[in-house]
Amino acid sequence: MASEAEIKYDENSRGLKLFACRWLPANGSPKALIFLCHGYAMECSITMKSTGTRLAKAGFAVYGIDYEGHGKSEGVPGLVMNFDFVIDDCSQHFTRICEKAENKKKMRYLMGESMGGAVALLLHRKKPEYWDGAILVAPMCKIAEEMKPNTMVISVLSALSRVFPSWRIVPTPDIIDLAFKVPKVREEIRANRYCYKGNPRLRTAYELLRVSTEIEQSLHEVSLPFIVLHGEEDQVTDKAVSKQLYDEAASSDKTLKSYPEMWHGLLYGEPPQNLQIVFSDIIGWIDQKSRYGNTRLERELKEEHEHLFKSDL
Repeated sequence: MASEAEIKYDENSRGLKLFACRWLPANGSPKALIFLCHGYAMECSITMKSTGTRLAKAGFAVYGIDYEGHGKSEGVPGLVMNFDFVIDDCSQHFTRICEKAENKKKMRYLMGESMGGAVALLLHRKKPEYWDGAILVAPMCKIAEEMKPNTMVISVLSALSRVFPSWRIVPTPDIIDLAFKVPKVREEIRANRYCYKGNPRLRTAYELLRVSTEIEQSLHEVSLPFIVLHGEEDQVTDKAVSKQLYDEAASSDKTLKSYPEMWHGLLYGEPPQNLQIVFSDIIGWIDQKSRYGNTRLERELKEEHEHLFKSDL
């Protein structure tokens, strides 16, 4: 069994209250720490509740935070003025948890879905040696060529987004119908008032384009162990980009899982039998990585022992 999600609010550097939640294993010390990075327009405590519960039942401590303008956090709904703020907020909150005395010797993993995959990769880029691995679920790490605007359009978009950042004028198809196979899940997300459902705001669209381009140009710098999972029938993010990430990443420890007939929402949008397959792969991967520790833990333990030795002299 796992404990029910515990909730709190953190205040970020811009004075906004951000909603945070966690799921802990009911018995014993967690095998590892997992930090959830949710997708665009989504949130952690409701849509990702089943994910947190599954992982906590498997023995992991799971932590999530709603980004500014998302879910139960403060901010203009659906507005991302600067993606760097999202990364800073997540980094600050997640690092604070990792540095608690009871967690310092625990393995730490980032788990990002869709846009959250971009968040996870940018958190890794911010602190390349800090994270022990990443679970990237249908990650948004490149804009498809046929979707990418030309240089002039990007310049206009950038200028307009500074003047009218919250304008909801960017046309988009109904992502909910494209992302989630199970009709009941679509209904639940539409009924969830904490999920943003309007057209993308001008500044948000520009920021997503900006960070996607940055990530695309730096895939070769990804050096942490990772598993990337993608449904072969995904119509939201391109499965070919996950293959590109796998091929180009510098990491020597990487896994690519592709699921025939599955859609974008691999964590909660598929039938139960498919969810079982996906989570079996995720939990098996984390278990394998967590069993023997890693060079980061060894290095930190060595530094701790050296510091104690010097203190005794």
